[in-house]
Amino acid sequence: MLSSFKPSWVKSAIGIEDKKEDRITIKKLINESHEIAKSKGWWEEERDIPHCLALIHSEVSEALEAYRKHGLVSWYEGHDLKPEGISFELADTIIRICDLAGHLGIDLEKAIKEKITYNKGRSYRHGSKRA
Repeated sequence: MLSSFKPSWVKSAIGIEDKKEDRITIKKLINESHEIAKSKGWWEEERDIPHCLALIHSEVSEALEAYRKHGLVSWYEGHDLKPEGISFELADTIIRICDLAGHLGIDLEKAIKEKITYNKGRSYRHGSKRA
């Protein structure tokens, strides 16, 4: 059964409070995501980039599946109150991207700013792609 109940730890989660000093930056998110992954043993053995990209892709697929089954609903499940739903699967995608960027030493914040600036100058629906 889906529930809107929020566990007590949610209030202390990164960025939950809306105070300016509590907001997370991309660099902070990269550092924290990568440090947590290392502390949980995900980098004890070297992982190759294709493997990491496949894990990112799997999170996107989980977001699609969550949306297909539950729409935009998010909930907490099981005895450990695991966050579930599209918003959390999209968060997992970003966390995996940030972990990889942290491992590779990529300045993702700079890359995002440059890409957004570039995209602003592109033509309407560039590349003749269909949505």
